[in-house]
Amino acid sequence: MLGLTAINLPAAELANLRNGFSLRHDHHEVVGSTTRLYMSTDPAAGFVDVPTDQIEGYEPAPPDPQDSPAPMAKAVDLKAIVAEISARNKIDADFIASVISAESANNPHAVSPKGAQGLMQLMPGTASKLGVKDSFDPEANVDGGVRYLRQLLELYHFDVAKALAAYNAGPQRVQQYNGVPPYRETHAYVVRIIKDYNRKKLAEQKQLAEAKAQQHRAQATKPAITQNEAAAGTE
Repeated sequence: MLGLTAINLPAAELANLRNGFSLRHDHHEVVGSTTRLYMSTDPAAGFVDVPTDQIEGYEPAPPDPQDSPAPMAKAVDLKAIVAEISARNKIDADFIASVISAESANNPHAVSPKGAQGLMQLMPGTASKLGVKDSFDPEANVDGGVRYLRQLLELYHFDVAKALAAYNAGPQRVQQYNGVPPYRETHAYVVRIIKDYNRKKLAEQKQLAEAKAQQHRAQATKPAITQNEAAAGTE
């Protein structure tokens, strides 16, 4: 769910990944074959799940020059960022929110095992082509990711499933299979986003219907104007 997300990164560790990337985090926890990297001492601030076999090791994280002497949570209003970029690119804000949730669980500092970065998990090469200089800047990342998503939607004549599959697996795979490629991860990704988006829209419609019903009930219980009051009003 989008909203104000606290980002608190007095990170204590670096997880060195096999792909050459390092992921700065506060602490980690092994959950089966997955290692959960927590971005803060507060679990609510977000985490990234990485396959344990993709982590070569850990080392103490050097001091972050951007950290203040007394680190404080930095609030990022993702809802406002998404609303602005949604209007600019004419893509439903709820749809963008569903993509962000699937890509990074709303964590601006997420890094995938393949090196994708930020809220919309831009690969460094893609980010560079889109003019995104800092993929960990929430506004820049969402702006670049949504522009790329818009390009894919236009490419596939607004076939949402194909556009999402291309965002996840690459346009070349969609072209190769003339549709959503037969990858379990990609199928799950497309279904997850579409279901989440539909859930938001149904909830929105229900809320609107309830508001209209409440308004109708309020009008129905309004006292009727008597004939004498109506006559008095015309004098």
